[in-house]
Amino acid sequence: MYSTSLCYLESDGKWLMLHRVTKKNDINEGKYVGVGGKFLEGESPEECAAREVFEETGYTLTHYRYAGIVTFVSDRYEAEHMHLFLADGFTGEYHDTEEGISSWVPKEEVLKLPLWEGDRIFLPLLQRNIPFFSLKLCYEGDALTAAKLNGSPLPLRTRQKETEAGEIPV
Repeated sequence: MYSTSLCYLESDGKWLMLHRVTKKNDINEGKYVGVGGKFLEGESPEECAAREVFEETGYTLTHYRYAGIVTFVSDRYEAEHMHLFLADGFTGEYHDTEEGISSWVPKEEVLKLPLWEGDRIFLPLLQRNIPFFSLKLCYEGDALTAAKLNGSPLPLRTRQKETEAGEIPV
């Protein structure tokens, strides 16, 4: 199992979203994600998030919050602990990244983008500033097969409608 940090930078009601369309053999190919990546040896989640944001955007985080942890289990990929952050304070000069094409997207439009199915569960939690949460997502291929929020199973059959309406239970 490996660890990553993912940060959603917010400004003027928009999130900086990275469209992963430039790297070869990218497990996120074609999807929109926040800014982040794998931990370096000895890094804390906060240090990883700050480093990845700086490397991929040129921004230095000045105000952020540790929002939750997502455990990914897959029949195709190595298991992952992803540490989620929201940042509404940052300084510096933006620069493009080789990781994809960045754009500022209104928060209410984010769920309309091509996303991983599990992102449709945690993004509404971030949008609503839910206190720290733990989410487990299980995938077979690209299909989400199970989800647990704070240890409680979430129904998947109606999940798409719930997330579009922002009604994920907490």
